[in-house]
Amino acid sequence: MRATLHNFTKNLDVTDLRWMPDDGFSIGRLRIELLSGLTVALALVPEAVAFAFVAGVHPLVGLYAAFLVGLITALIGGRPGMISGATGALAVVMVALVAQHGVEYLFATVVLMGLLQIFAGVMQWGKFIRLVPHPVMLGFVNGLAIVIFLAQMSQFKVPGTMVDTGHGMGGGEWLSGQPLYLMLALVAATMAIIWITPRITKLIPAPLAGIGIIAALVIGFGLDVPRVGDLASIQGGLPSLHIPMVPLTWETFEIILPYAVILAAIGLIESLLTLNLVGDLTGKRGGASQECIAQGVANTVTGFFGGMGGCAMIGQSMINVKSGGRTRVAGIAAAVFLLLFILIGSSVIELIPLAALVGVMFMVVIGTFAWNSLTILRKVPLMDAFVIILVTVVTVMEDLAVAVVVGVIVSALAYAWNNARRIHATTRESVTEKGAKVYEVHGPLFFGSSDGFAELFDVENDPEVVIVDFADSRVVDQSALQAIEAMAAKYEAAGKRLQLRHLSRDCHRLLNKAGHLMVDSDDDPDYELAVDYDVRTGVLGGH
Repeated sequence: MRATLHNFTKNLDVTDLRWMPDDGFSIGRLRIELLSGLTVALALVPEAVAFAFVAGVHPLVGLYAAFLVGLITALIGGRPGMISGATGALAVVMVALVAQHGVEYLFATVVLMGLLQIFAGVMQWGKFIRLVPHPVMLGFVNGLAIVIFLAQMSQFKVPGTMVDTGHGMGGGEWLSGQPLYLMLALVAATMAIIWITPRITKLIPAPLAGIGIIAALVIGFGLDVPRVGDLASIQGGLPSLHIPMVPLTWETFEIILPYAVILAAIGLIESLLTLNLVGDLTGKRGGASQECIAQGVANTVTGFFGGMGGCAMIGQSMINVKSGGRTRVAGIAAAVFLLLFILIGSSVIELIPLAALVGVMFMVVIGTFAWNSLTILRKVPLMDAFVIILVTVVTVMEDLAVAVVVGVIVSALAYAWNNARRIHATTRESVTEKGAKVYEVHGPLFFGSSDGFAELFDVENDPEVVIVDFADSRVVDQSALQAIEAMAAKYEAAGKRLQLRHLSRDCHRLLNKAGHLMVDSDDDPDYELAVDYDVRTGVLGGH
């Protein structure tokens, strides 16, 4: 463990710990960061409240999570510019736990979730996010954009009509008639302001301008539209230390562990994919393990302060980046502004019309959806197009973690199948051993191609000496070793001699380690090893 910690510290990308961009500190940059943080904080309020309702907990549980997770990840996270808080992806998992065992078990689960994420970060498991193919990323982005869009639909329901279904808040009556038309008009006006503002001035983030102007119109003219205060009161005090009131027994551990594992996995997957997305927008890389540890610390602390936990939020991160937020100052400002809303500004924030915040999120949806993926579907390989659509659909129908896992598995199987079909061989007479036949194997030899490998040989009609040349192949796994052994046994049964040549050093080591063959060979200047396997003696000898 000490060595792992040392390696993690040594490999830490310290450039991501900066507080200001490469061009240095300026009053203008600080203004942009603070205004961007204010915009994000305003967008966080209805999201945190809504996700608290989904999970079946008090709105302040969601707001405290948004503040604590957002603050800690802003301070030590792997990517400046990312925003974290309470998310729907986690809330839908929490609802069953809260319904069956109560909110105290949720707090204990969040603590354990955080510890698991810290462990994942120390072990540097975050680097495995590199295995997520680009089609899966496109599906993830598109699916999440659709999920964000669908999440805003609840704002078009009559306030106070949603009920507890036992699986979170649901139901409710839809707005109709004049209230609906007014809501849609304000949403459209917000979107128009956000689109026009950057073409007029860059002194204020466009989303903040949209929220401010529409809020002023609604409050000034006393328009009767749903407001933040209609969701719930956000007034509260400082989050206080709260040890989860659960029995410290093995039975408790058995209850919370499955939920903690699922929540930790979902949180890390969404956070690391968001980290990559923000990295693409800001031109920065690295920080995966650091982000895992930051998410873990944030959730562990949040669980001890009465919060529902959280992870990176792609919607709010997009708002921050699009508003100009590039450093840790914006994320910290968002968390501090959110706390101020809870402590002293609730009466003002509760007057903000939901239509303005919905308009902001609709613009996030437009900016998040990978529109170019619609045009490349006809240009990319059929399997890649299928993966994009599959991940998008599963993200919407199930959840992000399931979608990403499904996408990676399908992509891996497609890759394995394509490589399995690459195995083939050309034959020629040996120039070094008269009368011998040489099989030059091309393509990787692994579990998917082992059957194809066996079909390459004509044991019955081959000469007394057969040479298998692996110069253009690679022995990958146990199935490959077994395929070689099986072929050797067939030639032995036919009274013929089989030789293996041009095995690379790692293939040689794999054969030796597996204990299938006794190795005694000399180095080959080009391929590291050239070895013969004599089926009569069962020995690989130097050649």
